[in-house]
Amino acid sequence: MAKNKTLSKYDILAAGCVCWRVVDGELQVLVIHRPRYDDWSWPKGKQDDGETLPETAVRELREETGLHITLGVHLADTEYTVRGHDKLVRYWAAEVSPFAHTSPEDDEVDRMSWLPVARARSILTNEDDTAPLDELARLYARASLATRPVIVIRHAKAKPRSSWQRAEGDRPLAATGKRQALAVTRLLAAWQPKRVVTSPWLRCISTVVPYAKKYGIKVKERSQLTEAAHKRHPKRAAQVTEQLFDTERPVVLCTHRPVLPTVLKVLAKHLPPALAAQLPDADPYLSPGQMIVLHMPRASQSARAVGFEIISPFDD
Repeated sequence: MAKNKTLSKYDILAAGCVCWRVVDGELQVLVIHRPRYDDWSWPKGKQDDGETLPETAVRELREETGLHITLGVHLADTEYTVRGHDKLVRYWAAEVSPFAHTSPEDDEVDRMSWLPVARARSILTNEDDTAPLDELARLYARASLATRPVIVIRHAKAKPRSSWQRAEGDRPLAATGKRQALAVTRLLAAWQPKRVVTSPWLRCISTVVPYAKKYGIKVKERSQLTEAAHKRHPKRAAQVTEQLFDTERPVVLCTHRPVLPTVLKVLAKHLPPALAAQLPDADPYLSPGQMIVLHMPRASQSARAVGFEIISPFDD
């Protein structure tokens, strides 16, 4: 499923996860009980100022269950009205080890239970909460629930070309771009890519190196991803992009706006046709700091992506 829904029309934004694990061949999900509402639901909560929804989902899950997770595929959005205000809750899948220990950091949750899907569906208080569960069960039945992310980022906002007289590869981030790079670092933590591949030009390096440094990840510089090299040999940029799909490890690639059409053509080959048609197809393709997150099934490297999302870092 592609996800690029306009969120500005909602008065309240929230996010959460359906945590899942497999024990003795049985799919189980984690449901929580909130004494304030006396309901059984999924871990979720409202977006804090300065957060993106993926960050909200990871934080709320940690606070309500004590689990530290990375996000999987987007499952569903639920929409409803709360005291006259339109609210959206976005849910992701979150795989949890059978040996992980739950321990809430706050008092909003007093009970938690790992349950088979049918039992979980019967215990949920709100009917809207069944939508993400149904999608999770559907993906599991298709061996498409366990995924890894392939992430493509357009570098954060750089200083204007017109005001830069030195080498193009040395053109740095603008002040806004530096803030975006910090936001990108926080956002990438929701998926924790283990490989960072980037154009060696400064504005790309400055966008992804803060994340790599924070998590101790080696940065692979690929000159094929620069604007100049791509202009001469676009096929080489395509080859670097194709290599993102040769491993099971989560990976992020950072490049420039003029390179994105070539990169997107490669991504399209790894999506079902209906989803590939939803990829950006017009300049500028992505805004500065914006990213595409493909969710690739781990069960088979030859399988096509389960879906993709287009996500922007928080922009102050």
